[in-house]
Amino acid sequence: MINRIILVGRLTRDPELRYTPSGAAVTKFNIAVDRKYTNQKGERETDFIPIVVWQKLAENCANYLAKGSLVGVDGRLQINQYEKEGQTHRSPQVVAEDVRFLDRKKDGDGSQKQKQDDPFAGIGTEVNYDDLPF
Repeated sequence: MINRIILVGRLTRDPELRYTPSGAAVTKFNIAVDRKYTNQKGERETDFIPIVVWQKLAENCANYLAKGSLVGVDGRLQINQYEKEGQTHRSPQVVAEDVRFLDRKKDGDGSQKQKQDDPFAGIGTEVNYDDLPF
């Protein structure tokens, strides 16, 4: 059987790092992933997907990612089940086995570094992460 998910999206808020009682690091964050097709109004819909990362990768995500960061996530789908007021609820999340940081590293002033020999430097649209609605 196969349970594999690969996603590329932007963090909707800063990651939250915690430690279990046994000392294992766990980081949680959500990513926004646009759907490929538009709806009847011609708008793209977005899915907000919860991600959980463990151990050293969890610490790296908490230290180097922030709201608006572009990431690639490779992991598996996990459905958590719990009871509340006599009703059974299910909560899906992706347990990440690998997280790739897809943004360029930022300078201390917040601007993105561009290498002089980068043939793609300056191509594309700059995104102001403070203007994102999430």
